[in-house]
Amino acid sequence: MMDTLVAGISGGIGLALAAHELQRNPETHVVGLSRNASRNHEACTLAEAFPGRLSLVDADVAERGTLDAALSDHLPGDARVTRILYAVGVLHGEGLFPEKRLEDVDPEAMLHSYRVNTLGFLNTVQALLPWLRHRDAKLIAAVSAKVGSIGDNSYGGWYGYRCSKAALNMAVRNLAIETQRRLRPATVVALHPGTTETALTAPFPQSLAHLKVHSPADTAANLWTVLDGLGPEDSGRFLSWDGSELPW
Repeated sequence: MMDTLVAGISGGIGLALAAHELQRNPETHVVGLSRNASRNHEACTLAEAFPGRLSLVDADVAERGTLDAALSDHLPGDARVTRILYAVGVLHGEGLFPEKRLEDVDPEAMLHSYRVNTLGFLNTVQALLPWLRHRDAKLIAAVSAKVGSIGDNSYGGWYGYRCSKAALNMAVRNLAIETQRRLRPATVVALHPGTTETALTAPFPQSLAHLKVHSPADTAANLWTVLDGLGPEDSGRFLSWDGSELPW
């Protein structure tokens, strides 16, 4: 049995990505990772619906030591992780909000954005290296954001989120190059999920009213459609939910 790991199982998109995969592929075992995966009601309900096929792992992607220990406890040494979906992201929270102007930038808030949105991705893949050293095809996808595109930025603002997502995109590009040497065959991509109705977007109802908003289930279906059509020749791309190319 091959494993798909979804980091961010407690979030709307991560949960929907895991549910979509469990429903369509009876051969896949999913590992759902988040700080409170085993205490999240929706994740626990999903695990109960698919007994033995969804393992919930409590670990903070920003804390490499706890991440290593948690994965070692849940993944047997001979497991093969074939797909990693990184759906962890932070835009707002306690002491953290989207900056409208330069004076709003706070160093600690910026660092927190980088720890979660950027370093968490690299920590997750790094921690999973022992289970990626096999000859099967590997897919590593990071849920990024269109606002992380430098070329597409015409509005400004949101310094922490934009900068950390742009850094995530560079991390994806770097990893795509390295995996062609070390983990072939591998496909590494960044994905813009489209505006999705989740806790991340909830504080912005006025903005959502002017945008096409997807349900988490629709977003998951869209992203899996894109991912299913990719191969190693696509590694290093930044793609939107409809499969179109986005500028870096």
